[in-house]
Amino acid sequence: MQLFYNTSISETEKLFIFDKEESKHIIKVLRKKESDILFVTNGLGFLFKTKITLASDSKCTVNILSFEKQKPSKYHLHLAVAPTKMNERFEWFLEKATEIGIQEITPIFCEHSERKVINIERFQKIIESAMKQSLHFYIPKLNDPIAYKDFIKKEFHSQKFIAHCEDLEKKSLKNELKTNEDVLLLIGPEGDFSVKEIEMALDNNYIPVSLGNTRLRTETAALVACHSIVLLNE
Repeated sequence: MQLFYNTSISETEKLFIFDKEESKHIIKVLRKKESDILFVTNGLGFLFKTKITLASDSKCTVNILSFEKQKPSKYHLHLAVAPTKMNERFEWFLEKATEIGIQEITPIFCEHSERKVINIERFQKIIESAMKQSLHFYIPKLNDPIAYKDFIKKEFHSQKFIAHCEDLEKKSLKNELKTNEDVLLLIGPEGDFSVKEIEMALDNNYIPVSLGNTRLRTETAALVACHSIVLLNE
C-alpha cells in the first residue's frame, strides 16, 4: 500500500482536493489516473480510502469511499535529544524513530552541544516521509528546539529518565520502566550532559538510567532507547 499524507483531509467530508504541488506529484510523477485508489492519512490516526474522480495535475480530486481510525498507543513516548554535530546523524534518528513508533521529539541544546542551529522544516519533512513509508497513521510531534535549562523546568506527568555516561549511580531502564505508562527520556550531545545538567535532572525527579555496557553515540543511544521502550511495551 502506498500512503499519502495530508493534514486537511477529514472524516466529515465526502470529497477532497489535493493542493497543486501534491496534485502534480500524484498525476505527473506517479501517473495516477481517474478511478485509481489512493490511501491517505491525516496523521491523526485516520486512514482514508479514496478514488480519483478528477485526474488534474493542478487539482487532483478524490471521493472518500471509507475511513477507519487506528487506536492510539496505551503510552506516549517522548524523547528529548540533543542535535548532533553532523545533521545526517540526527536526521537518521528521526527517520528510524518514526518507523519504530515514537510519539514526540524535542531537540534540546545542552552545555556541551556543538550544534545550536537546526532546520526544523527539514526535520518535519523527514518525519512525514518516514511515517508514510512505515505505514503509520499517527505522525510524531516535533517540538521547537529549546535550551536544556528551560526544558528541565517543565512539568511532565510521565515517567522521567535521563541517560548519561558519567560514572555515577544509574539504574537499568528495563527494570525501571513501567509499561503502558507515558515515558520521557533525555539523551545528551556527543560530549554528554554536564554534571550540572545531570544534577538539575535529578533535582527534577528524573531517574538516571543505563542503556547498556557500551558507550553509544547520541543518535544510537536515542534509537536504542526508543526501540527498547517500544519493545517492552508490546
